[in-house]
Amino acid sequence: MKWILTGIFCAFAFAAAAATPEYSIEAIRYASSPAMPVSELLVGGPKDEKADLAWVFWLIRGGGHTILFDSGFHRQTFVKYFPMQDYLRPDEAVKLAGVQPDQVTDIVVSHAHWDHMGGIDLFPKAQVWIQKEEYRYYTTDAWQPGGNHGGIDPEDVKALVQLNTEGRLHLIDGDNVEIFPGIRAYTGGHHTFAAQYLCVTGSPTFVLASDNAYLYRNLAAHLASATFSDADHAANIANQARMIELAGSIDRVVPGHDALQFTRFSTQGRIAKIK
Repeated sequence: MKWILTGIFCAFAFAAAAATPEYSIEAIRYASSPAMPVSELLVGGPKDEKADLAWVFWLIRGGGHTILFDSGFHRQTFVKYFPMQDYLRPDEAVKLAGVQPDQVTDIVVSHAHWDHMGGIDLFPKAQVWIQKEEYRYYTTDAWQPGGNHGGIDPEDVKALVQLNTEGRLHLIDGDNVEIFPGIRAYTGGHHTFAAQYLCVTGSPTFVLASDNAYLYRNLAAHLASATFSDADHAANIANQARMIELAGSIDRVVPGHDALQFTRFSTQGRIAKIK
């Protein structure tokens, strides 16, 4: 009996491993902002240094899914505050990776800021995934007296609600949740009310940080990204350490806006092949 049970356990373990795809991951740069002050990106960053900023979303393919982690933007509400060059609308940018907009099956929104959620309406067949508390806060309390909706475009919120009425919105309820085989969502960084990041399991595993870490320097120097209050800095730093642990190496955590990801990985034009 012992050997039979062992054999059954091994069979289940093999089946589970076989069911987890080996995903490919690509970073797609849809705009650039050269020479941005580091002090505006990192809490406590030096005021006399500058870094190139990339406006990025990530394409994950495998297991029958074509997934975008974040979606860029196309409305102009906040562009005046952020000088940028070489803008390409996200539904055009994905074509450079050989993907048509209607082939995107899923969009995972890291957080509700305009440059991460603003393209959800450009991909007509995509199912959209967001943290339940992120959705709740930015469709309700954020717009009430005492709420905080800095960096949130009201038109993006309307698009999010519309997706919900169409049955295309999925609410991820909390931390360490598997949303696709081998892809888990984690929370706690507090860049926004309930921002999330992704761990993509494989050989090797990568963590996509989005704005939970703006730059590689966040991770190396243990500095927080821009957050709503000083009280959130410790949580942000703790989750950066968690990302490194999940990925198994600091080199396999991909920050949200660092242009260096387009030199650290094999790059052709606007696309960096992470895995």
